[in-house]
Amino acid sequence: MVQQKEYGTVIRILLADDQQLFSDNLKLMLETLTEDIKVVGIAGDGGMAVDLAEKMMPDLILMDVRMPGMDGVQATRIIHQNHPEIKIVMLTTFLDDTYVEDALQYGAYGYILKNIRSENLIASLRAIFQGSVLFSPVILQKLIPRLDSKPAMDGTDEHEEGDHDNEYHEVISHLGNREKDILKLVAKGYNNKKIADTLFISEPTVRNYISAIYAKVGSKDRLQVISIAQRVYIEKQ
Repeated sequence: MVQQKEYGTVIRILLADDQQLFSDNLKLMLETLTEDIKVVGIAGDGGMAVDLAEKMMPDLILMDVRMPGMDGVQATRIIHQNHPEIKIVMLTTFLDDTYVEDALQYGAYGYILKNIRSENLIASLRAIFQGSVLFSPVILQKLIPRLDSKPAMDGTDEHEEGDHDNEYHEVISHLGNREKDILKLVAKGYNNKKIADTLFISEPTVRNYISAIYAKVGSKDRLQVISIAQRVYIEKQ
């Protein structure tokens, strides 16, 4: 059994999945093994998830990708547009990097495979609630090498991996100290709010710095910037 801890805030979660038995079992597991997680609703498709998100205003949504009618990616786009404060995590059986990128662009905070162990899922939900951006390791292993094959800077041709690394280091070496601090936290998967809290600055300030980083790196794709930051600050350590 997952060790229960004392938490001051209950995390209110909406489940969105077209498999009712899976949702029922997931609800039972989350509420049995924790004292700080409560499932406030279950949606059977994307359209219902949008409606329940509006009605229940959960802290976090566990969103299946492939559902009848409106899929989870489109539901994520609508919910994030209307309520960007709601954190959405894609939970799916499918290892599909196209869906990963689309979900990220639409505001998802993570992408987790359904074969995750219960204790790891609970830990992930708590981390995301606190501001982290999380992905299953197997998803990152598949996705990041493909992102690294994209040109990092506008107008450049595709380079060998070593050339990419040199290019990344060169660009990041010219960042300001605060930009480097922020990029290090981006490498850890922190979202803007957690970066702001960690550095004791405002979220608008973080957004301004990140916009500047994107411009200097030559990418508007947050996942690609995470990949670059990890190569510089994590893999080379």
